[in-house]
Amino acid sequence: MGFIWRRLLQLPLIVLAVYTITFLLAWALPGSAIINDEGRAPPPAVLEAMERQYNLDDPVVFYTEYLAGATGFRWLASRVGLAEPRPGAPVFDLGPSLRYEDWTVNEIISGTLPVSITLGLAAILIATIAGVGAGVLGALRPGSLTDFATLALAMVGVSVPTFVIGAVFLIVFPVWLGVGAVGAWGSPGDVLLPAATLSLPFAAYIARLTRLGMIEQLQADYVRTARAKGLSERRVILRHALRNAVLPVVSYLGPAAAFAMTGSFVIEQVFNVPGIGQHFVSAVRNKDLFLIMGIVLIYAAMLTLFNLIVDVLYAFVDPRIRQA
Repeated sequence: MGFIWRRLLQLPLIVLAVYTITFLLAWALPGSAIINDEGRAPPPAVLEAMERQYNLDDPVVFYTEYLAGATGFRWLASRVGLAEPRPGAPVFDLGPSLRYEDWTVNEIISGTLPVSITLGLAAILIATIAGVGAGVLGALRPGSLTDFATLALAMVGVSVPTFVIGAVFLIVFPVWLGVGAVGAWGSPGDVLLPAATLSLPFAAYIARLTRLGMIEQLQADYVRTARAKGLSERRVILRHALRNAVLPVVSYLGPAAAFAMTGSFVIEQVFNVPGIGQHFVSAVRNKDLFLIMGIVLIYAAMLTLFNLIVDVLYAFVDPRIRQA
């Protein structure tokens, strides 16, 4: 399992690279979070003091201080007497929000991230079930009407923007059919409609990957051997062909799951889902550096973690990977 240790050693380097690039881009944004929406700035002396308080006057100090707080080094240093202790400060301190008074970035993320995770996981679950099922059905009879229908649906899922599909779903289901609620969140049924909308591009890609993989595997020699031994067609498909055909799908699920949980900004806007995406858009618009960096760090950690989980699953499905 040496490859797992290599991935673990790569995780902090990847997150650090994402943090650095995001910091450079966020610092270059025009405007200031200290100036209010009406464009009125405080007196120069007050503005200078506030910038000094939040290290907004020195990019190097902000970069190092924020990284120390976000990674837990500041908390650890305070415990061993190398830094001044901060009563009540969390282990991983993502700082205060410059636009949401009396709110810290930790509180904003802890209140909204579970919503985005729930939406993303539900979307990936729907996409996996629908995509693998459609891909297998299409591969069993290439060129048939079923195959054509699955390919057409996959093309629609990839080509049509999710905000268009979401608007159509809102009109058809809550308005015309009276199924679901507009802008509601709290019950399990409220997750279904936005999750189904978010899942369509992922389901389309999974269906295409599964179809190509199944067509290739069904023509392999080991499948012919399994059929010659008298195994049932169901067992040949599910236990032999499908297990190898879904390897590309397993590789795709890692980044897809991370993107679904962190890239659902549009869906959250369309369905008024109280997720983290709306806060990120607001943070970029207002140059709230603490909130921007905190959300991006969470996103980067989730993405690398999911990729690691996929590597482990890939090794479980294909034992040859464990030899590396």
